[in-house]
Amino acid sequence: MDITTNKKTTLLWLITVLVVFLVAIIFGLTMRMGQAELVNLNPVNFYVLMTSHGLLMIGVWYVAGMAGIQYLMSRYLTVPRWSSVFAYVCTILGIVVLLTATFFAKFHASWYFLYPLPFLATGMEIGPLLFFIALTILGVGWLVWSVVLVATILKKYTIVQALGWHHLAGKTEPAVSPFILISFVSIIGVICCLLAAVVLLVLYYIEMFSKGAFTNDPLLMKNLTFFFGHTIANEMLYMGLAVLYELFPGMVGKPAYKSTWYVVLAWNATLLIVLFAYFHHLYMDFAQPLALQYAGQIITWLAPLPSVCVTIFSVLVTLYGSKMKWSLASLLYFFGVMFWVIGGMGALLDAVIANNFVLHNTQWVPAHFHTYNLLGNVFFSLAFASWFADEIAPEKIKPGTVKIIFSLLVIGGVGFLLAFYLGGALSVPRKVNMYNEVVSKGISLAQMAVAFASLYFLGMIIYTFDFIKRCVGQLFS
Repeated sequence: MDITTNKKTTLLWLITVLVVFLVAIIFGLTMRMGQAELVNLNPVNFYVLMTSHGLLMIGVWYVAGMAGIQYLMSRYLTVPRWSSVFAYVCTILGIVVLLTATFFAKFHASWYFLYPLPFLATGMEIGPLLFFIALTILGVGWLVWSVVLVATILKKYTIVQALGWHHLAGKTEPAVSPFILISFVSIIGVICCLLAAVVLLVLYYIEMFSKGAFTNDPLLMKNLTFFFGHTIANEMLYMGLAVLYELFPGMVGKPAYKSTWYVVLAWNATLLIVLFAYFHHLYMDFAQPLALQYAGQIITWLAPLPSVCVTIFSVLVTLYGSKMKWSLASLLYFFGVMFWVIGGMGALLDAVIANNFVLHNTQWVPAHFHTYNLLGNVFFSLAFASWFADEIAPEKIKPGTVKIIFSLLVIGGVGFLLAFYLGGALSVPRKVNMYNEVVSKGISLAQMAVAFASLYFLGMIIYTFDFIKRCVGQLFS
């Protein structure tokens, strides 16, 4: 891909990501305002917002990770441009159809759309069909993009080499960077979960058009749903880490990372383990074979260890003894790793079966996944965008602007998340549009969340405005 074209395509992705993120924040903030009794939201509109907010957030940060990987992969390989353009068109079209399904047809079965909720939710009859069409469009675009990137890697490396196994055998050639290794592992996981989504959607279409002649097995549908949803949420985070492994050493002024034996082992283990960690979402499904329930707990405990341990070790060793000048990108990377670990610990606590009975239907769940997404994965992609802007823009971000943005994001994000964690500890339920007198503390916590989320939102407005102001001219140069 021509380097100028690559820059423009990446810039278009990043501007789109930032704008859609702001819209998704507004949806989430409005939900919390409804729970805080600051605005009046009826149940249908609340769940319309929840459905739109959840899918937009997952989608926008998946494509952000892919855009970062595609841009940096051009350092090593010739990456076809058409797949990124095709995925961009599918993403924009999918978003339009999704918002039509939710805001026009009032589809409101949440972003996980657990079976049989899409067939039970009130709203226009065409709502579920529009929603499934939106997922189909998004899925086709993302699957093609993912397959093309994997095929591009395999043009230069064999599967064994791309996974770094030859490094375990002591061979040094061909040298496979951690960036290529982690990207390959992550995109393989994405392809697996998108294929599960294909099966899931086909089963939904068959039942929808059979007009009652065929019904799906709820347990199978739930396994497919969480295999897709849980896995893609983890893999998009790993794509952000792949970019971190490529960029962070240069920010510190240290040599590039190498695929040592422990890095290869850690990420190969991650490839296998993360595909089965979703079982912890089915503890309450007593028809699920008991062996899978035990596996869910054990695998969930194991899932974060390889990637977390190696990443923390690598980042701390890189920083040790350095005299680097902190930038917005390096700050976001360092604190993103920290919050990713905190969110992961919150997830591990919830995944203990005994704790799960108490915590899983409380706000502890949005607490932990907002931690490793909002302050982890989002920070990784914002760090890449900041680095990218400094690379292509004629002017650098001002130090004062860095302080304002970083302070608003961290203070606003931590306060927003604290309201969720306190809600979980106090048994405030999740996924409800209002609280009664039994959980009235949820109202005051929602008010707290709104205040801090507004600070985060302000930080993102400043970040987006600064990014577009500095970079948009490069689209037309």
